Amino acid sequence: MYREKVDVQIKSLKLLMASGVAASAIAGLSAGPASAHHSFAMYDQTKTLTMTGVMTQFVAQANHAELHFLLVGPDGKLQKGADGKNVSYGVEMMGAAAVAEQGITADSMKTGTIISVKVNPMRDGSNFGSKAGASGLAVCPWKTPPVPGKTCDTVAGSQVLGARTF
Repeated sequence: MYREKVDVQIKSLKLLMASGVAASAIAGLSAGPASAHHSFAMYDQTKTLTMTGVMTQFVAQANHAELHFLLVGPDGKLQKGADGKNVSYGVEMMGAAAVAEQGITADSMKTGTIISVKVNPMRDGSNFGSKAGASGLAVCPWKTPPVPGKTCDTVAGSQVLGARTF
C-alpha cells in the first residue's frame, strides 16, 4: 500500500515538474510520509544493546515490522525473569516491505530461529526497542547457537540481513 502511494506521488511529481512547479511539489511530497510516521523519542538512541534471542514471532506490519524473541543470556541459556519465566523482548524495524527487501521475512524469521540484533532500548526500561541505525540482523544457522558470550555473526554459516555488517 505504501509503495502504491509512493508510485502515485512519483507520477504526480513528474507531471508537476513538466508544468514548472517542482519545488512546491517536492515540499508537499516530503511532508506526507514524515507526518504519517511516529517519533522515535521513546527510544534511547544514546544506548545500543546487543542481544541474542530465539524467535517466537515475526509480525509483518505495513508501518513497522516487529521481531519478538526470548532473550539468551551471556551464559548461552534463556534468561529468566524474577517470576521464573523466560524473558521476552520485542524489536521494531522498518515496514514489512522494506525489511522483506533485506531478506527479513516470516520465512527467514521462523519460530526457533536464533538471532542477534543491536537495539536502541525504550527509555522506560520495558523489554522493547528499535533496531539500531544501519546495523544488520545476524541470523545463526538453524539450531546452531553462538558460544556463550558471543553473537550469531561469529557462528560459521551465519547470515547478516539488512546491512553489510552486524
